[in-house]
Amino acid sequence: MQSAVVLVPAGLMLFLGAWGIRRQDAIWRDEAVTYDMAHRGFPELWATLLHVDVVHGLYYALMHCWFAVYDATLDDTLGAVIGLRLPSVVAMTAAAAGVALLGQRLVGRRAGLCAGLTFALIPVVQQYAQEGRSYAMVCALVVWASYLLVLACAQEPLRAGTYRSPRALWPGYAALMLLACLLHEFASLALPAHGAAVALGRLPRRVRRSWMYAAGTVVALLAPVAVFSTSQAAQVSWLLWPNPVQLLTFAVLAVLGGLCARVPVRSRGPIGLRALGIPLLLLPTVLLLLLSNVEPAYVDRYVLYYVAGFALVAGAALARLLRPAGEAGQTRGRRLRWLAAVTLVLAALLPVDVHLRSPDSRVDDVTAVAQAVRQISEPGDGLLFAPSRRRIWSATRPHDFRGLHDLALDRSPVASHSLYGTEVSGDEIRRRMLTSRRIVVAGDPAGQPLDADDRELAKRTTLRSAFVACRSTEVRGAQITLYARVGGPGGSGHC
Repeated sequence: MQSAVVLVPAGLMLFLGAWGIRRQDAIWRDEAVTYDMAHRGFPELWATLLHVDVVHGLYYALMHCWFAVYDATLDDTLGAVIGLRLPSVVAMTAAAAGVALLGQRLVGRRAGLCAGLTFALIPVVQQYAQEGRSYAMVCALVVWASYLLVLACAQEPLRAGTYRSPRALWPGYAALMLLACLLHEFASLALPAHGAAVALGRLPRRVRRSWMYAAGTVVALLAPVAVFSTSQAAQVSWLLWPNPVQLLTFAVLAVLGGLCARVPVRSRGPIGLRALGIPLLLLPTVLLLLLSNVEPAYVDRYVLYYVAGFALVAGAALARLLRPAGEAGQTRGRRLRWLAAVTLVLAALLPVDVHLRSPDSRVDDVTAVAQAVRQISEPGDGLLFAPSRRRIWSATRPHDFRGLHDLALDRSPVASHSLYGTEVSGDEIRRRMLTSRRIVVAGDPAGQPLDADDRELAKRTTLRSAFVACRSTEVRGAQITLYARVGGPGGSGHC
């Protein structure tokens, strides 16, 4: 039973992570960035991080090492898409095991098992378990840091008035939290949740002081990176307001977590279940929303680890409500009703889980874009990305763009130490466009906001005045259009 507490949730998470992991080989733009950066050499990667995306620098470095092994041994048989997502599957499996251990330590074996299973079944957990980004790793590190925190705060009375605290655990706690924060800075928002748990626990002053030293060390070591990253704040200028669906997901889990916390459970140790679970569920997201009032910064994946707080309180509540009939006054009919309710919830989540494993579950499909460009183009055609940041669509399948002339490109992403490369001036773009007979434009679908800089204006105005659209195709998150030159050298208006 002891091992089942960990192995069953971990096994379920591993299965759910592996289920549909290829997603029909669809990759979305953020994953394409990961793939591109992870395949740059360390000198090129370092030079790029000095200009952009330093918040993900450690993750890219780890993925570079992973792909160095994966590409050399497994890529031909398993595919690059699996290699991109496999570390996240493993990380979320570790997170599920950590949640189960936390629940067991805070309440008991049954509560730990239910907490781990609840965590694995949450749709947003499954979503980021199959995404080539850092969020699953951050979640796992915060969960295991929380576990070390609980262990470090467990007091063992030696004699009246004296305590022994396992001090060797505090450096481990600080190391895991620092690693999580270096993978993504907003992991630091777990520290206030941990601080609340320590404050609410029945802890001597010396233990509270040990936590403050550990947390202060994390903040001090993270500070230089955080300060430097503010110079790259323009990278998230696209954030305007919180996504309503993401807010609704948090609100639902927060309300359900509050209701579950009302179910009476007996906690073990000085840090109680509610003292850790509720702050971890609420504080990181609330603090990020407050920060967004100053500078828009809220995206739910930045504080994904909040779901671990929900899983802890929900697992403990389920363990009590689903305990065997006759135990502690539990009636058979009441137990059956709760089992039926859980079954209905799982049935309702199944369509969501299936959708998460389809290409339509992400904002775009880089693979579909590349295939559409290949089908609509001919060797020698001009190519435009509108806006220029959509050049990332070519990162994972460059062979589909081979033979096309990127008319706006000045320096490639690698040469310019950037994510999307640099482009020539608007006048030069127009000149190059007018020398082309056919141009393939890979751009956003209709209805998306239009960039107003001179390069994007030059692309749009020249297409309207000197070209005619021949045919167009829409794929997930993109529109691929073939244009032909009207008049001028080589222009006939025919495709």
